[in-house]
Amino acid sequence: MRPIRTFDEFIKLGVAKRQSTDISRAKFLVGESEQNRGALLDLLKKVHINDKNANSIIKLAYDIIMGLVRAKMLLDGYHATGQGAHEAEVSYFRLLGLKEADVQFADQLRYFRNGMLYYGTIMDKEYARKVLNFLNDKYPLLKEMTKTKR
Repeated sequence: MRPIRTFDEFIKLGVAKRQSTDISRAKFLVGESEQNRGALLDLLKKVHINDKNANSIIKLAYDIIMGLVRAKMLLDGYHATGQGAHEAEVSYFRLLGLKEADVQFADQLRYFRNGMLYYGTIMDKEYARKVLNFLNDKYPLLKEMTKTKR
């Protein structure tokens, strides 16, 4: 994997763009992330993480995290589209003040999720646990960043 570009580079490339803030779409994405997190927690109460369900858990965790990042981008007046959009969204972690190690982990997660969806990559339960730990660590912070006045 090559190093992830800065968010400014994605703006210069036209992958990330300025736009008006979109509070209603951001609220929708936050709601989706909350629902997905609830579903994931319910699932984990019923089944243990194993190699058979690792990919599903990883994909769901990715969707939860990135839904919140996209919501924050919309609240800040940005959106990303086209080839490289997911990388741009991961790069936005830096602007949120997350550590570089977190940015790198999120980029690795993006890379593996892409592999699962398009190339048949199979992940294991150990990686799924790492992803869940990352989700549990970052979810409260990302959720707090997406709070809007009602």
